[in-house]
Amino acid sequence: MTQTTDAPTTVPAAAGLLRHYVSQARWGLAATRASVLEAAHPQIGAALIGNSTFVARPWRRLRNTLLSTRRLVDEDEEVRLREAARLNRLHGRISGTDAHGRPYDAMDPEARAWVMATLFESTVTMCRLGGRPLDTPTQEHLYDEFREMLVLMGDDGTGLPATLHEFWPYYDETISRRLELNEAVHAVLHRVFAEVPPPPPLRDHPTAWAAIRALAGPLAATITVASLPEAYRRQARLTTPPGAQALMHGVYLAAGLATHWLPAAWTQVGAFMDVLDLDDDDDEGPASRLLGALLHQASRAGGLLQHLTADTRQPAVPARRSAERFFTEVLDQTGNGHLEWPDLAAMAREIATRLDMDAQTEARLFTAYADWWRELQTSLDSDGDGRITRDEYATAATTPSGPALIKIADVLFDATDTDGDEAISAGEHQKLFRTAFDREPAAGGDGLSRAAFVREFLTYMAGRHPSAAYDGLLSEG
Repeated sequence: MTQTTDAPTTVPAAAGLLRHYVSQARWGLAATRASVLEAAHPQIGAALIGNSTFVARPWRRLRNTLLSTRRLVDEDEEVRLREAARLNRLHGRISGTDAHGRPYDAMDPEARAWVMATLFESTVTMCRLGGRPLDTPTQEHLYDEFREMLVLMGDDGTGLPATLHEFWPYYDETISRRLELNEAVHAVLHRVFAEVPPPPPLRDHPTAWAAIRALAGPLAATITVASLPEAYRRQARLTTPPGAQALMHGVYLAAGLATHWLPAAWTQVGAFMDVLDLDDDDDEGPASRLLGALLHQASRAGGLLQHLTADTRQPAVPARRSAERFFTEVLDQTGNGHLEWPDLAAMAREIATRLDMDAQTEARLFTAYADWWRELQTSLDSDGDGRITRDEYATAATTPSGPALIKIADVLFDATDTDGDEAISAGEHQKLFRTAFDREPAAGGDGLSRAAFVREFLTYMAGRHPSAAYDGLLSEG
């Protein structure tokens, strides 16, 4: 009997098989499952809790992960190498000590190998649960591509066993000897699914999103837990309600059938990103335009109703956010209630990722952010504990606009002023923020000068003026 396989009929060079799977929207199931197994690794879990924005800003993390993955499997070798180098620079800045005093380092070869191992095994599991399991030659081909990915990242490839036959004992042993139930796993399974903010198209519809999340959050967590290896579920004492296994199998099978029977344009990750308004492409797709138009009309209707029913005797509320709200929405990037260096590093990483900065510009940006952190500590860390609380920040009322913050604005200006004319055009401004911005340069004007750009940036970072542009870059999840 011939085994049904999920492999494509032709396999292009340069991670072509891997590119085939990561381009499918259902790969989100595999990536989510893998993220739990990655978080269970002590090194990775500590790095996530101490430095990542995945809890507070999961949609941003999803967008960046998808963008980075697409670059890593791109047909152009230069694109792949550039992305690998960028990731290594960012990961090279992530290290520290966890709550148990254990050191962690995002460049640790064992941890990096485990990331590839979980993604490979989860992709194989996705195909099996989707009703079209991979045959052994296809698994071997896919496994080789993941090992090649490690080499692309600069490792020697020995972190993963040389053959597929040797991989499975390594995988089982890692689960039994290295994984744990830690804070990062709890964050993925409970906080992210339960507290995930609305995706971009639903940010103006909090009631609708609350209803969707109340149903979808627990279901997503249940499906994810049920899909994990039984050995880890038993070891971590993760339980599922009756019927969870059947539900999980049904979701994976439905996703697999949809991938093979529906038009490819409907089941590719690009369509998913388009509908959720997560794609960084300037041109909107038809799904995004349709959804945007519907939500725009709903927002207009809601605004008209609010205007008609408003009490005109009440004075207008000034268009400014409070210090505490600005602290929570913008400064506290990791969502732990404190301002620390990882929060500012997360801002720098987001900007560097969005703009695909070269090494020199990225280094300038991180240096400026490090200088700003030292300025903030000096002026706001009243008890000298190395972090700034919401109260400490609110007491100061605004973020000081010191020399370091001006340096950050200068780096952003230089990275955005691609033609070097010392002015930022509307097009360059839009490319920087990838979202609607709160002011348009006058038609036919020269755009923003360096002084005007720096002034706008400092005004926003002081929390004195809201901006749809900067919110889209630094605030929205």
